[in-house]
Amino acid sequence: MVLVLSSLSAFAQNRTVRTESGLVQGIPANDAKISAFLGIPYAAPPLGDLRWREPQSVPAWSGIRKADHFSASCIQHISGERLPWTREFLAQLPISEDCLYLNVWTPEIKTKEPKAVLLWIHGGGFVEGAASPAMYNGEQLARMGIVVVSINYRLGIMGFFAHPELTQESAHHASGNYGLLDIVAALQWTQKNIRAFGGDPARVTIAGQSAGGTAEELLTASPLAKGLFRAAIIESGATLSDPTGGSLAEAEQQGTQFAVSIKKPTLKELRGLSAEDLQTLERNAHLRFGADVDGWFLSEGVPAVFAAGRQNDVVTIDGMVADEGSSSKSYGALTPEEFQKQVRKTYQSLADEFLSLYPSSTQAECTESQKQLERDRRLVSMYLWGVKRAGTSKTSFYTYYFDHALPWPEHPEFGAFHSAEIPYWTRNLKALDRPYTPVDWAISDTLSSYWANFVKTGNPNGKGLPAWPALEPAEPVTMELGDRVAPQPVVSPEKFKLWMEYQKVNPQLE
Repeated sequence: MVLVLSSLSAFAQNRTVRTESGLVQGIPANDAKISAFLGIPYAAPPLGDLRWREPQSVPAWSGIRKADHFSASCIQHISGERLPWTREFLAQLPISEDCLYLNVWTPEIKTKEPKAVLLWIHGGGFVEGAASPAMYNGEQLARMGIVVVSINYRLGIMGFFAHPELTQESAHHASGNYGLLDIVAALQWTQKNIRAFGGDPARVTIAGQSAGGTAEELLTASPLAKGLFRAAIIESGATLSDPTGGSLAEAEQQGTQFAVSIKKPTLKELRGLSAEDLQTLERNAHLRFGADVDGWFLSEGVPAVFAAGRQNDVVTIDGMVADEGSSSKSYGALTPEEFQKQVRKTYQSLADEFLSLYPSSTQAECTESQKQLERDRRLVSMYLWGVKRAGTSKTSFYTYYFDHALPWPEHPEFGAFHSAEIPYWTRNLKALDRPYTPVDWAISDTLSSYWANFVKTGNPNGKGLPAWPALEPAEPVTMELGDRVAPQPVVSPEKFKLWMEYQKVNPQLE
């Protein structure tokens, strides 16, 4: 009995790490060689007067803090399941304002050669999501020799509410963007603490999907994030359009109108409401609070930052999936008549050429043309964003197009849906009960290898993998990732010529 207790004590000590705020004790992952530290605070709970303030330092604690379970999710509506996103993709845990925690999976705590670090930023439209869903579990990637960090950050009205009184009380004369400031704080925590977990603070790659990818784009434009990461993987995030919602003044106006509409016009009254009541009022008002150009986190819009060469110039992967819009009932649902009318309204003098390349003589043909037109628009926009970026960036830019549908006999209509690539590169296919074939496991091996190589070296290429070329403005190609893994043209030459004509009159490809 004494030997067993002694062994357990040593086992726990081997997974005890000192952070700047105190000791944390992790647990073994399913693979006991991997240590998991779940629910580590990276900022003080944003409660009371700290609601709608930049994240504050974590108060120090004494003794050993157990890091053995995920924290609560940030304030949001928990939907449970919303197809095509099953429970494995969505936040399921209780919600709380006290949610600024992160998780670490590491293959080796004490090492002479620190491991490269991947910091994951979840998606969810800046209104939902968490670090805890099964799809984001970092154990399998840690087995590939990297340290994985996943984070929560404030969402919706709690994370992006701006108001004149908030601006006035701020030392930086800014308000809104609290969720983005949380991500900066998590990156700062990583710089200060990750070496104790076996990670290398000089080799931090941020990765995120959807809103998480948008956050990355914003981080590359923010002076507050300078030097906090060396590479970025943007999944279904970056396009030609500016991801900010507008100026600080516009965000303050939206916040003021909301406060007046709920009859709580002052900041004191707003802070007096419970977080759950605020979130309900936000949903009932059908409002969406987002990033603003506040003069502190962002001094100007993202395109302007890149045009002037003031971005955090880091090597970047940017990609998309084939069926980004398949969650909508309108996806490919227009009749030929409706589609032709829409094309004529949108593309005007170029409509005949678009209809020639995206024909709609039958419903089946029309459905496919609708989907392909949207894919091509996004592909061209991604390529052009890379071209603009190349004007002031010295680092490489890699793009991809993921077109393999997750096996789902009950719902083939969703195809390669928004988020479908995540379980492949995180090696979490087993978390989903699907009728996989050897092709799925091969794709997972390939994608995770590309991602792990990129985290380790800043280049996705490696031994045994098809060559993935970096973007060259004169050669419009992207990397197809799916049943086929190889470079492909962004679009066909005749389509490319037409999209370039359209882009002359509509630079954002909206």
